[in-house]
Amino acid sequence: MAKVWLVTGSARGLGREIVEAALQAGEQVVATARDPRQLADLSARYGERVRAVALDVTDPQAARQAVQAAVDAFGRLDVVVNNAGFGHLVPFEQSTEDDFRAQIDTNFYGVVNVTRAALPVLRQQRAGHIIQISSVGGRVGIAGLSAYQAAKWAVGGFTEVIRQELAPFGVHVTALEPGGMKTEWGNEAAGATPELLPDYVPSVGAVVDMLSQYIGQEASDPAKVAQVVLKLAYHDALPAHLLLGTDALHYCGEGEKARAAEAEAWRAVSESTDFSAPSPLPVFPGASTTA
Repeated sequence: MAKVWLVTGSARGLGREIVEAALQAGEQVVATARDPRQLADLSARYGERVRAVALDVTDPQAARQAVQAAVDAFGRLDVVVNNAGFGHLVPFEQSTEDDFRAQIDTNFYGVVNVTRAALPVLRQQRAGHIIQISSVGGRVGIAGLSAYQAAKWAVGGFTEVIRQELAPFGVHVTALEPGGMKTEWGNEAAGATPELLPDYVPSVGAVVDMLSQYIGQEASDPAKVAQVVLKLAYHDALPAHLLLGTDALHYCGEGEKARAAEAEAWRAVSESTDFSAPSPLPVFPGASTTA
């Protein structure tokens, strides 16, 4: 049976690829964007199997309306893809309060708003998938991306918790963590970089230089990522986190090794805070033992 999808940030990039992949596979899709006119061609091609809906993910009421649009049009909702997001490459000190908050509101609270709106439907159905499009930046830190990566780390933690809460009634949750993809993300991130204060040239400036060479050379094909998303919607044993791309595997692996080495170097300090005879460690039901 065809599934009913709701995809945020569908106007371009990965979101658009996911919508196209689902429709080509015969699924039914509510494709959302701030300006649904950008999705008009989808309705022309796929007719009643797609609904273009206006959605600013930072607006909880709009999220509830988008979920209701899916139920009204197709009678149910099976797959939620929280894809909407953006990042700006700016030293934290030089970021404005408004821009920092806008990135957090979109990249994290957008996920929270849409998930909260969808959960009553999924819980009543006793089935569904929530797929968070996070980033390898939710596992590592890169100078200049404080707001974006703070939000993605939050998405990872949020996913870890709610997947335990929802699993008993058949709702499956995963956070996808791709590396670089050939979308417009890099151009938008770099386009927001101000003239750097001299003290930030060695750190953020190095990332600016790296990104300028990497744009257009990204490891992952967004069409292939979309096919992965399509297949995950038919799996019930999903990982909490799934890295995508050889670059994501590399950078996450290097970060994990550095953290492990640092933890070992400071082990004596970590252990020094225990009582002399500490109690046995509790086992939290369903808690992940991996990052």
